[in-house]
Amino acid sequence: MKKIIAAVTALSCAGAASAQSSVTLFGALDAGVSYYSTTSSFYNNTSRLLLPGADIKRSQTVLSNSGTTPSRLGFRGTEDLGGGLAASFWMEAGLANDSGTGAGTGGTIVFNRRSTVSLSSPLGEVRLGRDYTPTYWNDAIFSPFSTLGVGTNVVSSVGSNLQVAKGPGSAVSATDNYMRTSNSIGYFLPPGLGGFYGQVQYALHENTSQSNVPGTPTAKGRFAGGRLGYAAGALDAALAYGESTAADVTALNAAGVTTGARLREKIKTLSLGASYNFGAFKLFGELSQVRDVSVSTAPVPVLGLLTTRETDKYKGGLLGVTVPAGAGLIKGSYSWVKFDNDLGAAAIPFTPDRDASVRKFAIGYEYNLSKRTALYATVARIRIKNGQNNPAIMAASTGGTAGYLSSGAGVSGYAPRTAMGYDFGMRHTF
Repeated sequence: MKKIIAAVTALSCAGAASAQSSVTLFGALDAGVSYYSTTSSFYNNTSRLLLPGADIKRSQTVLSNSGTTPSRLGFRGTEDLGGGLAASFWMEAGLANDSGTGAGTGGTIVFNRRSTVSLSSPLGEVRLGRDYTPTYWNDAIFSPFSTLGVGTNVVSSVGSNLQVAKGPGSAVSATDNYMRTSNSIGYFLPPGLGGFYGQVQYALHENTSQSNVPGTPTAKGRFAGGRLGYAAGALDAALAYGESTAADVTALNAAGVTTGARLREKIKTLSLGASYNFGAFKLFGELSQVRDVSVSTAPVPVLGLLTTRETDKYKGGLLGVTVPAGAGLIKGSYSWVKFDNDLGAAAIPFTPDRDASVRKFAIGYEYNLSKRTALYATVARIRIKNGQNNPAIMAASTGGTAGYLSSGAGVSGYAPRTAMGYDFGMRHTF
């Protein structure tokens, strides 16, 4: 009887498998030795003569992962439904292969990189689940180092810091609504449109509405965006736009009645990226502007409701190049972000504004041992100007936990100034 049951079970599994057109196990392991350092410098925004303090340097050497390729493990599959219709799934988990754990909270293995089910036809693809945001792609694709290792596009570093500082974040990742978003509904244009490609995405905030509480549900966590591009021959170019709701709060009194006060905040991202392969070398470029728009409404005696609006801007870009060199590839990039504070000029002497800027140089080399295996080396340096004005967001580093010493935007103290780092590693994909 046991043999019969086992045979029936095997046949049923085989029948289920035959209905599936393809199932693929895939992934990558990328490990290296990395060094990170940061330097914080003394600043003085007063008219008093203060003795400058010595620069403070922090450094760290680690066995890192994902220096050029995300360490990951995934499963994907497609079932042909006939008539040009197909159903697909994609489950991809990040790995911390330096410690043998997953990249989820507490080192667990969760499908935090992508977890989607989709239906595709000649009219395009509808995709549901956790996925990359449309606006992230330009930061990643139009950069020689993508958003990995010490060479990470600094536009991406500032974008991640902004999302972490403002929210919404999630238990899965604090950078949600910048790099990826959960609860998303996406549509992708079909191939064969003469080189044009594109997508739109909407992520549900999933907050609860309560009938006796005005102002609910809050829209915090909602994301909407899209991307349209053109790729043909040596040229690839794309324009992307997205909005993430960081705050949407209506103030209530003890009786649960609205007081009229409200805070609304959105992170609005617009970017244009392009690359062109000349054969002997490939050029990359990106222009990006992120606006942090907050609108506050508060009741004022006699005057009624008073509304104030503030728009901080983060204007950035990247210029990069890759050059084939035998079995290897030389990579270089220069990226920058300038912070424009909507508060304007400061009231403190010797500080004409509250702005800040960060600039980054990176150079690297990859040597391909095979189609799946490569050795790599990357070095990068960062310089920050007026980092005390916005340290939580503009203090980009090359990685690790050797963070800057920052006193914040005071009259004197320490501020982020420079950082450097290097990666020496190996990657293997399967």
